[in-house]
Amino acid sequence: QVQLVESGGGLVQAGGSLRLSCAASGRTISSYAMGWFRQAPGKEREFVAGISMFVDKTSYADSVKGRFTISRDNALNTVYLQMNDLKPEDTAVYYCAARMRHYSVYVGEYNYWGQGTQVTVSS
Repeated sequence: QVQLVESGGGLVQAGGSLRLSCAASGRTISSYAMGWFRQAPGKEREFVAGISMFVDKTSYADSVKGRFTISRDNALNTVYLQMNDLKPEDTAVYYCAARMRHYSVYVGEYNYWGQGTQVTVSS
């Protein structure tokens, strides 16, 4: 079992930055691919970014490409999402998720989820 806890969300003005953290416990994440997803009110949960157990393999949703960066520190058992140039449309609850080896863009293919952290971007 892997337990995931997100932190770092908050209220920020458009154009600002936030760094989300996802701390894992229970097992080392070095064998897991990690993903960040988000869910806005009334919308389905969507893929934001993913990183495979091989740290050079990452993927981003088109809407965040060039603004967000996913990274991982296996020694700290933590995954990060650096979010720059935030826009009001980035407002959502952000979730961290884990699955074996390779990331996926599909919600249903992840085995473990955190409880989420709220990000609100004001215009």
